[in-house]
Amino acid sequence: MTPFEQIRRDQDRSPATGLRYLARWLRHRLPTGLYARSLLIIILPMLILQTVVAFVFMERHWQLVTERLSSAVTRDISAVIALIEAYPSPQDYGQMVQIAKERLNLTIAMEPGSELPPARPRPFFSILDQILSDQIERQIRRPFWIDTVGDSGLVEIRIVLDQGILQIFARRNEAYASNTHIFLVWMVGTSLVLIIISILFLRGQIRPILALANAAESFGKGQRPPDDFSPRGADEVRRAGLAFILMRERIERQMEQRTAMLSGVSHDLRTILTRFKLQLALAGDDPELDNLNQDVDDMQTMLEGYLDFAKGEAEEDVGQIRLGELFEKLATDFALHKKTLTYTIEGDEAIAVRPNAFTRLVTNLASNARRYATKLNIEARHTAKWLVVIFDDDGPGIPQSARDDVFKPFFRLDEARNLDASGTGLGLAIARDIARSHGGNVTLEDSPLGGLRAVIRIPV
Repeated sequence: MTPFEQIRRDQDRSPATGLRYLARWLRHRLPTGLYARSLLIIILPMLILQTVVAFVFMERHWQLVTERLSSAVTRDISAVIALIEAYPSPQDYGQMVQIAKERLNLTIAMEPGSELPPARPRPFFSILDQILSDQIERQIRRPFWIDTVGDSGLVEIRIVLDQGILQIFARRNEAYASNTHIFLVWMVGTSLVLIIISILFLRGQIRPILALANAAESFGKGQRPPDDFSPRGADEVRRAGLAFILMRERIERQMEQRTAMLSGVSHDLRTILTRFKLQLALAGDDPELDNLNQDVDDMQTMLEGYLDFAKGEAEEDVGQIRLGELFEKLATDFALHKKTLTYTIEGDEAIAVRPNAFTRLVTNLASNARRYATKLNIEARHTAKWLVVIFDDDGPGIPQSARDDVFKPFFRLDEARNLDASGTGLGLAIARDIARSHGGNVTLEDSPLGGLRAVIRIPV
């Protein structure tokens, strides 16, 4: 092993590397939502605190109290045994039974024989069984048998003596801290109440954040935000909501101003083009004027393309459109040009988009394929979260190095394919702009048919 490899191995084993691995593991396992994380911030410290308190209580207080009670009961039993051994006369035994019952709360009986019952299995968690057994072994030091299992309020103890087997029944609550569970019940019950209050409080705090996120997402998709949206919640959330409303108003105002300006420019330029057309029409049918007429038509087409790209379709409301009807119109157009278009649809055909904008998005991509390919296959998948439309053609395709540039306005491919019939290079730029206004995107890949694959991915 080289020194460099040794250093790398030592670094991988360092505590800092282990902490990074642990942090990465936790990052992938912990919830990502603010509501769930807030609950963890509240619940985890509470659980850790209660676990530590319960452990200390169980280890110290509960065990200590039980140990003292069991020690006291064992001393009483030891005293009874000492009296029996000191006064073995049968007439004295009856008086000892009465003293043990009245003074020590012990019920005793002497049985003949020297064999104890078989040992019973100890329960998994029985602090009384363990502590009482240890006390009897340490103080009495005789063979014994105990029974602490069951719901009875008594504990049975049998001890081997010279006179026989001494059977003792002691009260469980005198040898065991039986009311300790009340502390745990109160602790757990109080924690549940606090957790419920925290959940209700967090729901009230998270709801305004979710409303703000939904409003921002709707605005990012070009949809109208909810009419009832207003800043609510904590001061910071209110400030964020108010800032979003002001930002949205500024953007909408700028869009309205830009649209109004472009509409005025469009009206003026179209007026001039109309004059050109009228003058050319009055000039007669001179063949030399055909090129001028074509130039005027090209100028009008380019002007409409520029204005459409600049204005976009943000002002259009969201509506319903059926994918089957849209694809069928495209298939008819392909058939008129003696080309083939096939399509498949998975999921619901009806989608909620801006109809005119989405139609133009699909039409732009299909027109590019119709212009440069002979076959186009469209596959649409409508799931609960996404709408994915895949266009596969058998055309010449686009080089890998140019697939990002073709989405730039006015960019054209001189070698492979002209992406816009007007020569402006706005077809794919408009398509991506429409997809992103819906919150999605358009990407280009290699097609299994040998040409280009265009993928529309829009959240629904």
